[in-house]
Amino acid sequence: MGTHPSLSPGQATGLAHRSWSAVAHTVDTLDTMTSHQSTQTMKPATAAKKLGVYLEATPAEFREGVVSRAELNALQANPPQWLQDLRRNGPHPRPVVAARLGISISGLARGGITEPLTTEQIKALREERPEWLEREQATQAEVRKEAERIRQRNEERAKRNG
Repeated sequence: MGTHPSLSPGQATGLAHRSWSAVAHTVDTLDTMTSHQSTQTMKPATAAKKLGVYLEATPAEFREGVVSRAELNALQANPPQWLQDLRRNGPHPRPVVAARLGISISGLARGGITEPLTTEQIKALREERPEWLEREQATQAEVRKEAERIRQRNEERAKRNG
């Protein structure tokens, strides 16, 4: 078993001998832990991120509490008016702004956009088409093109090898 000659079997494996009562206590503790399953909750910031909304624009009762998985699912399935309004009008968090502009979050930062934008502000940027936005959209298009090329290459390799 590969034990060291000067060590007892428990010491050689790093496991010390435990009395049966200690083992039984551990089993009892684990048993009670599993029988008291708590509802999975998340911080409001996590819930806002999953909902695609800017936390600071949510109602105070949303920001100050915790959100259970069931509550999040209910908000996604049947959004209340405040959530519908936020999704429609903003202010929107950076990932949403970037997606609506067709650029990366890093591209937003390079363009000097560090604050959340409303739907109207996003629309205005799309109409104005500043140079930085066109440059970032071109960069994003190249990134997507390269990702597609790699996906196709991997698909072809899988067909040849599989």
